[in-house]
Amino acid sequence: MLMKINHPYHLVTSSPWPILAALSIMIAMMGFIKYSYQFDMYLMLFGIFILILTIIQWWRDVVRESTYQGLHTIKVMSGLRWGMILFILSEVFFFISFFWTFYHSSLSPSIEIGVNWPPLGILAFNALQVPLLNTMVLLASGITITWTHHALLENNHNEAIQSLMITIILGLYFTFLQMYEYLEAPFTIADSIYGSTFFMATGFHGLHVIIGTTFLITCLNRMLYMHFSSNHHFGFEAAAWYWHFVDVVWLFLYISIYWWGN
Repeated sequence: MLMKINHPYHLVTSSPWPILAALSIMIAMMGFIKYSYQFDMYLMLFGIFILILTIIQWWRDVVRESTYQGLHTIKVMSGLRWGMILFILSEVFFFISFFWTFYHSSLSPSIEIGVNWPPLGILAFNALQVPLLNTMVLLASGITITWTHHALLENNHNEAIQSLMITIILGLYFTFLQMYEYLEAPFTIADSIYGSTFFMATGFHGLHVIIGTTFLITCLNRMLYMHFSSNHHFGFEAAAWYWHFVDVVWLFLYISIYWWGN
């Protein structure tokens, strides 16, 4: 005879998505190596395609658990909050490695790059042009996503949707400006330590903006289906924390690489 035990914890059921996600990432990385040597990107695109399908179905299951099955209790949401905090902390240290590299190379430039920073022959970006515009765009998106949060807390559904749509548009605009900047860049990732640190740091930040924008689009879709309430919207909270983290990292990038580093 089976006994039903009531408790506030969520015992995760068996799921195929973690192993499928790991395999798809492995395929994508193998495809990237193949693309690097043979300029054949089909395997990489195949891995990315499988990963996208896996993510969609994995998030679908999480949404079902939280919204329809009632498995995300107060105790579970507390654990999820701590998990998100630790994840963002790990991302902070990820970017610290890039800043460490940048300051190590710029404060004591080696003789190979002309004992100069930026290195001789590198024409750096003007910090008061597109980079400043990008900074204003991200700061504005930080304001609009805070507006969304307050609207959710007040159960103002229409305002929450409108402000979140503005945030998503600003995120897409930032990505477009970053792409334009890369296309117009007078140097490449192969141009000394300056090119390497610039494109690695700003490129990974751009990837985080794309991930954050995807996160927000998912939250907008859930808002349209009335999944969030004033006291049960951790999915949006996690997206907002992530977006504020992306904002803060960009401020450090702008001050360090675009302004001070030039």
